[in-house]
Amino acid sequence: MTSTYTSYNLIARDLPRSIERIASQPQIARESEYYLKRISEIKSVDEFMADTRIFNYAMKAHGLEDMNYAKAFMRKVLTEGVDNDDAFANQLADSKYKEFAETYNFARNGETATIFDKAQQGTVDKYHRLSLEEEAGEDNTGVRLALYFERTAPTIDSAYGILADTALYEVVRTALGIPAEVAASDIDKQADMLNSRLDIEDFKDPEKLNLFMQRFTALWELDNPSGGSASSSLLLGSSTGFGISPELMLSINNLKLGGR
Repeated sequence: MTSTYTSYNLIARDLPRSIERIASQPQIARESEYYLKRISEIKSVDEFMADTRIFNYAMKAHGLEDMNYAKAFMRKVLTEGVDNDDAFANQLADSKYKEFAETYNFARNGETATIFDKAQQGTVDKYHRLSLEEEAGEDNTGVRLALYFERTAPTIDSAYGILADTALYEVVRTALGIPAEVAASDIDKQADMLNSRLDIEDFKDPEKLNLFMQRFTALWELDNPSGGSASSSLLLGSSTGFGISPELMLSINNLKLGGR
């Protein structure tokens, strides 16, 4: 079996070609064609959520597939938008919800929310990239983690952004040789430790990010020979819950997830 280091580099060195291969797969091509044909016809949150194929496609594209069932939760995300500081999406630790609400911003743009590129081809591009990462993860969790980190890391703005995302933290922890038990310690102390050992701004530099990925994939292979057995679904879940206040968690629990 090809090593984590080699498998990641085979994909990353020519991402456009790798994504093109994924996009041409019959099932993915059919879903993408349906999405592009239908999305501009959708004028409201109700219509968006009523079309299961569209909704599920959008959720997967934004890394939220495991929340497909939580219709009431996602309705609240979409209905409140992102313009107010106290909007639901802005209160959630996982930034993917805010990105989702910005992509389908019915709260701000009403019936025209789906005419913008980010809601059309932009979402299709995300779907293809996520599908590529999922396929890589079927053979090697470390490759999926590396591809996810490479895509996400440039948007990280603080150590807390790493700590809030299980997958990002797993990559950083592995690359820096941080023992797993450290994750149980005080959050602020963990943030201080990360800040002392890396510069978040380096992730915005493609060359420095690439070096970090090479280090991660090499060290992952040492701990998980030929792929490893870590659960990618656990590491890449949509939300870790970090940073959500007890009051907000209570309001979430009171929602009828899966209904209106």
